[in-house]
Amino acid sequence: MASFSFVHAADLHLGSPFRGLSLKDPAVADRFADATRNAFTALVTRTLECGADFLVIAGDIYDGEWQDNSVGLFFNREIARLDRAGIPVFVLRGNHDAESVVTRSISLPANVRTFSTRKPESHVLEALGVVLHGQSFADRHVPDNLARAYPPPVAGNFNIGVLHTSLTGRPPHADYAPCSLEDLTAKGYDYWALGHVHQYEEVSRDPPVIYPGNLQGRNIRETGEKGAVRVTVEDGRVSGLERLIVDEARFERLDLDIGDCGDLSDLLSAIENQLAPLAQVAGRRPVAVRLRLYGHSAMRAWFFANRTMLGDEVQAAFDRVEQDLWLEKLVLDIAAMPEEAPSPLADSSLDLGALLEDAAADPELRTAAKAGLADLGRKIPNHTLDEDRPFGEDLDALILEAKAVLAERISGRGR
Repeated sequence: MASFSFVHAADLHLGSPFRGLSLKDPAVADRFADATRNAFTALVTRTLECGADFLVIAGDIYDGEWQDNSVGLFFNREIARLDRAGIPVFVLRGNHDAESVVTRSISLPANVRTFSTRKPESHVLEALGVVLHGQSFADRHVPDNLARAYPPPVAGNFNIGVLHTSLTGRPPHADYAPCSLEDLTAKGYDYWALGHVHQYEEVSRDPPVIYPGNLQGRNIRETGEKGAVRVTVEDGRVSGLERLIVDEARFERLDLDIGDCGDLSDLLSAIENQLAPLAQVAGRRPVAVRLRLYGHSAMRAWFFANRTMLGDEVQAAFDRVEQDLWLEKLVLDIAAMPEEAPSPLADSSLDLGALLEDAAADPELRTAAKAGLADLGRKIPNHTLDEDRPFGEDLDALILEAKAVLAERISGRGR
């Protein structure tokens, strides 16, 4: 049996918008918006450079129905580079680009072979002794176990199963084409090329059952490095799995306990120390970081009352570490010091704490606040924010923050 290599990718989500990414620098925001396409261009380049014999895409090439033909023309243009090099491409439709979802089409190069939606289909590469088995999604919602109907392996060949699936469940991903690992291994295939889950995962090594993850993180739920997998086969067995990291921008989370930070200067120094290794791993990619500050702090009320200034100071700290580090969101999960006394007031007879507690529990206030937030969400251009949570926080969290801000303002420390 011939020795060869192939690239396994999935979940390109071309045409996906970067919703909720708020960056003050428009040029950097544009770099994030272009990252999904640039990552696919990088994948095609890496496929050519590593001398892969074919490319497998296990679903969700597109994020959904095209707004226009530009996304289809882009995919065609990149795939044509592989066609000119004589590299076949095997495409399976997933839930986002199911036959019923993406109805527009652009004629693709002759090297592209798409798996049927009607039943499992097998494609043969005779020169390599390879057979690929798969079934595309006809509709977005596929509750059936498609793997059970896949054909038996073709003797004397290297058999690859291609499937877009949640397996037995991979929250927060929706359950599509559910099946068990035993369903897959029982088929006797030599490799399973899966799609749907956006994190890299080696579900099994013998035989290899692999989720390559998506090519490019698109929001804070998709953190870390992203890419595809190069699979090397020798003497009919997988001899190597190499991740091809092709993402062009990155999302990361950073949680920082500020309990030992006595003042703002201490806090900024701690942030810079934690960011340095993160920036080194990211290389020259822009990174959007969600920073969560937690722990007990005597500065809690000041942080809430001066959130905008604090955010600017944090971004300045990011800039001192690396020019392409950007604050995606600042989360203040800070508790007051246990021994902290109530704020002194000009009128000592006024129980501010009790007043704020009563206001926060007032059902009329909560109803009015909820309606106001929803109205604000609807007014945001292009509906880029969640109507119910335009600030990314629930109502209770916003009320708690408002209480802290009012206490700081009334005490006089915030002036």
